Amino acid sequence: MNWAAQRRFTIVAIIAIVVLVIVITSATALFYKAPSCTDHTQNQDEVGVDCGGSCPYLCTSQEQAPVTPTPRLLMNRAGRIDLVAFVQNRNADAAAKNVAYTIKIYSPTLTYITSVTGTLDLPPRTTVPLFIPGVVARGVPGMHATLDVEPAAIMWYRVMSDPRVVPKVDVLSSTDLETAPRVGAALTNSSLATFTNVRLIALVRDATSGNVIAASATIVPQLLPQSRATAIFTWNEPFTSRSITIEVVPVIQLP
Repeated sequence: MNWAAQRRFTIVAIIAIVVLVIVITSATALFYKAPSCTDHTQNQDEVGVDCGGSCPYLCTSQEQAPVTPTPRLLMNRAGRIDLVAFVQNRNADAAAKNVAYTIKIYSPTLTYITSVTGTLDLPPRTTVPLFIPGVVARGVPGMHATLDVEPAAIMWYRVMSDPRVVPKVDVLSSTDLETAPRVGAALTNSSLATFTNVRLIALVRDATSGNVIAASATIVPQLLPQSRATAIFTWNEPFTSRSITIEVVPVIQLP
């Protein structure tokens, strides 16, 4: 092979190698995907599919399922039934957003009547109240309710502490308890955040048993930074117990 032929061969070989490198690089970029926490595959140091290890989401097996005590049905003199329920997150290092729940109402003979569905957020180590007024327009004594949350569907994610900014609530007054009770509360925002449509739930408990005997809810349209707002809760008939405790809980969603 003369010098000219060797030169042509060398040039062709170099071009072929460059083309081959480009093809291999392109194919690798096209078909290879680096392991991630959203690739629907258990890889890296994951405990399950896209959960555990270094991923932000935790596997259901790593956390405790929510606790859902039996809801309480509160019937007034007109027969309207309100529902109060609680969902407890026992985990100190995990939170979950948009957790779906289903509430079912049954007659005293356990005949299904109606159901209510919704979602709620579960901050770490927090019990979240649910209050649904008029869940049954006209009920009868002895009705039952269940509250179901599907643990396998909850997307738990790791947190070091409660990420929410929660305004402070103080109960200021409780009057006319033997006729038409009226409770006043103050909502104080000491942060620099602005809150809108803050839902407040007032829970009235029998002081001896601790059971909720009445509840009400209202919404504070806006709470500016470093400010205070008041809220009033009313009932049209007296409480069933004279020895009571009153708690007002702000329902603040996870960021």
